[in-house]
Amino acid sequence: MKKRILAIDYGGKRCGIAVTDELQLIASPLTTVDTNELFPFLTKYFQTEVVETLLVGEPKRFDGSDSQIAAPINQFIAKFQQEFPAIAVVRIDERFSSKMAFQTMIDSGISKQKRRDKGTVDKIAAAIILQDYLHYRK
Repeated sequence: MKKRILAIDYGGKRCGIAVTDELQLIASPLTTVDTNELFPFLTKYFQTEVVETLLVGEPKRFDGSDSQIAAPINQFIAKFQQEFPAIAVVRIDERFSSKMAFQTMIDSGISKQKRRDKGTVDKIAAAIILQDYLHYRK
């Protein structure tokens, strides 16, 4: 049985989540979860889906230095690796994922009302991070 790859666009308030199909060919936005509900969500998700890799966006500033969210992300990863040691964690540069997600929404004809929904931007950003990973992994 093939396993999925899950991607998280980690934020201080909420996290965008995207997932691959079982053949790991297509990245799709899954949902947005409040950051304080992330572990309960992941625990429940892993009970029904087999995930082999977790991608976590690594937000960097233009000069390559860590952004202010880097410390909470590192804490999340440390806890994740304790809770789910069988799932590999991969960091991936996400510098422009939110801007790309917003532009994708415009290009797709998504209404202004929906584009204002930060949760929609977050889960599309997670899908972009995941699709980039799938593309460059080949």
